[in-house]
Amino acid sequence: MKNNLSYTEENYLKAIFSLSKKTDSAVSTNDLAGKLVTNPSSVTDMIRKLADKNLVDYKKYQGVTLSKGGKKTAISIIRSHRLWEVFLVKHLSYRWDEVHEIAEQLEHVKSETLIDHLDAFLEFPTVDPHGDPIPDKDGNMLTFTKKLLSELEINQESSIVGVRDSSDDFLKYLNNKGIAIGNSIKVVYKESFDKSLEVILNNNKVLITEEVAKNLFVKDINLKN
Repeated sequence: MKNNLSYTEENYLKAIFSLSKKTDSAVSTNDLAGKLVTNPSSVTDMIRKLADKNLVDYKKYQGVTLSKGGKKTAISIIRSHRLWEVFLVKHLSYRWDEVHEIAEQLEHVKSETLIDHLDAFLEFPTVDPHGDPIPDKDGNMLTFTKKLLSELEINQESSIVGVRDSSDDFLKYLNNKGIAIGNSIKVVYKESFDKSLEVILNNNKVLITEEVAKNLFVKDINLKN
């Protein structure tokens, strides 16, 4: 089905999949319009086109959900995107704040064989440079429990596993501060006035603002390895 879709249609499927992860109900046209930076009437028109292709289920005033085929296609696009991000970082020396827009273009490559070969070349990575899980060929994804750094208690230790905010500005900020996926981290002090944290990051003492702490995911230390 992916071969018969336009870039815009693929982007809609990916956006619906992303928004559906944040709600137990159907995705609203307003939320979809906000994510895609377009107007609700354009969203409604596109949803109807996708419904005609049996990729979504849409009920007026009730929102939209992906059909089985739509979900499979969305996951395929996400797999492609995240594999390209890994390739760009590991083999072309891009920084993690530089790869999203390039991967947005590469994700629309129609050859599933190419993506399978790319996956094998990269030795089947399970997460992308931002800590997001990469679906395998069958759509299975690594699942793990994570929490925000701001939720750690004093003297709790963990490791950074992802970012809530993947904007270029935030990733550049983390680069400048030497904060990256995989870093070990321990909270040693919480400031009651501004909620900032004093942490040990890879054996160095660092001050983390509340805004940053609310946008960094760490491994849930309550889970057993």
